[in-house]
Amino acid sequence: MRSFKNPAGLQFKKKLDAYTLTEILVVLVIIGILVLLVLPNLLPLITKAKATEAKLQLEHIHTLEKNYFYEHSKYTTDLNELGFVQEKLTTESKDGRANYKIEVTSATNSGFTAKATAVVDFNANSKFNVWEIDQDKTLKEVVPD
Repeated sequence: MRSFKNPAGLQFKKKLDAYTLTEILVVLVIIGILVLLVLPNLLPLITKAKATEAKLQLEHIHTLEKNYFYEHSKYTTDLNELGFVQEKLTTESKDGRANYKIEVTSATNSGFTAKATAVVDFNANSKFNVWEIDQDKTLKEVVPD
């Protein structure tokens, strides 16, 4: 315990309980090691969760293309004609939310193909995830991440 004197000459006994800097650093190092051990196991789950965005967007494109086909008896490559609005990509601005760029790669009177290409390498392996869908709603992963 320490004694402190105030300007009036009175003595106070005060004990300060606190962690030392060394104790805090040891805890931070342990947390860092645990994160490094767990992170490789989480990367496939993160990639799988992000791929859900591509699947949902492509299924939406399929619905829009089918509706367009019923009205015009053909498919289109123009996303504006379909009424599809691409959200801002995460690589374009800080408020971007989309991880996949959506495009209709081919369209004829009898079919179409749409593609979702990742703009972010989710697991840092230099591969960008690509998904495709066609008029029969055949959804396939062309380039796995």
